[in-house]
Amino acid sequence: MATSRLVVAQQKQPSSCLLPPSSLSDFNGIRLKHQIQYKRKEWQTRAALQVKASAAKKILIMGGTRFIGIFLCRQLVKEGHQVTLFTRGKAPISQQLPGESEQDYLDYSSKIKHLKGDRKDYDFVKTSLAAEGFDVVYDINGREAEEVEPILDALPKLEQYIYCSSAGVYLKSDLLPHFEVDAVDPKSRHKGKLETESLLVSKGVNWTSLRPVYIYGPLNYNPVEEWFFHRLKAGRPIPIPNSGNQITQLGHVKDLATAFIKVLGNDKASQQVFNISGDKYVTFDGLARACAKAGGFPEPELVHYNPKDFDFGKKKAFPFRDQHFFASIEKAKSELGWKPEFDLVEGLTDSYNLDFGRGTFRKAADFTTDDMILEKCFVPQ
Repeated sequence: MATSRLVVAQQKQPSSCLLPPSSLSDFNGIRLKHQIQYKRKEWQTRAALQVKASAAKKILIMGGTRFIGIFLCRQLVKEGHQVTLFTRGKAPISQQLPGESEQDYLDYSSKIKHLKGDRKDYDFVKTSLAAEGFDVVYDINGREAEEVEPILDALPKLEQYIYCSSAGVYLKSDLLPHFEVDAVDPKSRHKGKLETESLLVSKGVNWTSLRPVYIYGPLNYNPVEEWFFHRLKAGRPIPIPNSGNQITQLGHVKDLATAFIKVLGNDKASQQVFNISGDKYVTFDGLARACAKAGGFPEPELVHYNPKDFDFGKKKAFPFRDQHFFASIEKAKSELGWKPEFDLVEGLTDSYNLDFGRGTFRKAADFTTDDMILEKCFVPQ
């Protein structure tokens, strides 16, 4: 199918339930050797296909209509690249961002192109991509290796494949932060991303993989900061599992988009993995307070509970994994010349002002599990 021009679319002391003797997350991970065996000799065969970042490129974005892709595409268009989005066409190809001028939006939307199709229709992917020809692929929504192979087959002269992986691939460990060379977990729910990285290595293509930790920012479709904002707006206590001292890490979506730009045509990014997130780590309790500060809310009441005391069924009572989880971003900073622009409170303020604070959110508030927790925690023992 041929591409077509886009049609413009428009601090209090926390309360506690009974907690186990040690309320910090347990560490049961085993430090192992890295399980992806990179075939470095194969990489050298494609060295001649390095991209020059200064040159305008014909770029294909797999996905691109939500969150990460929205911010990435704008940066690519501003840098003069020809950008085509491959989507199923179920969502508008573009939308005007909060605070974006009408002229900036019209300029962007007039330049973006769309290739409609299902990436799981492998025959269509091969024929349509081969007919178009692309210099660079940004794969934002790929989850399984079998979805990537037809793209590589269709583009034998591809200069760079840039993949959005996840820091969730790392094996749980006593030794933190996670580094790019750390052991990975082949049983993680992100195993498809690990298998994709292995495929890219085996194909000998020039690839780069970014592994974000938790991503936040305007238009976030995952209930990360939004989960806290809902409770703060309603004036409700915030239930946090165990001690609240579990340490995690968030990175702003705009900083992630900038990292994706930094690896384009960068020799130092060839056949490399980079962790991408914020500069500092934060506890669960600290995150709740940061969200309150960002939204201009009073300091929240925090209620700690033991998840083992509850049966939430299929409902998720808290939006983060109940463990320490954070990664080093030093490699990206030193080798790519990238650094986060947003500190946590600044980034949360940006998200609140451009999204939730305007009355927009992805998921309606659901306090069902909160009520279960609060009912038990506030009953005299």
